[in-house]
Amino acid sequence: MRSRLPPLNPLRAFEAAARRGTVAGAADELNVTASAVSHQIRILEGTLGRPLFVRTKARLKLTQAGEALLEPVKGAFDSIANAVQKLDLPTMAGDLVVSTPLLFTSRWMARHIGDFLEQYPRVNLTIVPSNDDREVYSPDVDLCVRYGEGRWRDRKVTLITHPTLFPVVSPALMNGPDAIRRVEDLQGKTLFCEHSGSWMRWLAQASCDKLDGLRILEIGNAHICIEAAIHGQGVALGDSFSVREDLADGTLICPFRTVVPARHAYYLVLRPELMHAPLVVAFMNWLDSTLH
Repeated sequence: MRSRLPPLNPLRAFEAAARRGTVAGAADELNVTASAVSHQIRILEGTLGRPLFVRTKARLKLTQAGEALLEPVKGAFDSIANAVQKLDLPTMAGDLVVSTPLLFTSRWMARHIGDFLEQYPRVNLTIVPSNDDREVYSPDVDLCVRYGEGRWRDRKVTLITHPTLFPVVSPALMNGPDAIRRVEDLQGKTLFCEHSGSWMRWLAQASCDKLDGLRILEIGNAHICIEAAIHGQGVALGDSFSVREDLADGTLICPFRTVVPARHAYYLVLRPELMHAPLVVAFMNWLDSTLH
């Protein structure tokens, strides 16, 4: 069976391109040129005797063969990465303080942090749920995830993801005579949001900002807005990162196709002198592999 394995570099190029959705994104991740990534993908397609992508100007789309290949290849690379990380477990010990926004903490970190703790049982991890810049400049905090504009003076800043915004509702609100099927069905429903401007941008994009009877409730905390939607209290404006697992497990439903880009994005922020600190690097690598 091993004699039939394709060479490693074409598999890496394929997996990165499929995960990132573009050749340019894969090239940036692998630190090679876009033409090199394209060449490696062509080698793999030639080896397998079938196309793996449908090429478009915007993003790469997997063919049926590509979809069948992606998950086992990604799983194999994840297993290799985890095995390599575990080799460092005996020396990976100490205190690590990470500050993350409440929404990031509650809707993503709380679901995955056990995996990090299992991989690094000797790391004494402290999570500070906050989006306050005081932690960015605190000597007591090693690493921050921040939702913002990406500008923090004297700090190393790396983009995690720039989410999009769209309405999300409980499955309970998608049934019965008052089900939300069309944009007009938002009339009379409570629309939860952290700031009303975000809802107004989405409503304008959906050409329904002039609807009568719109009820926008500012709560000032996106986590509470999403929790209210989960419990069937109304419609929340969720971001593509924070609600992606709720959508995947059916806790929430996105009733419309219209999206708008969020004003800000999620970033990793840390002091430059900690860029190569073993515990910080371990956490950043775990975060990247788990997110992608």
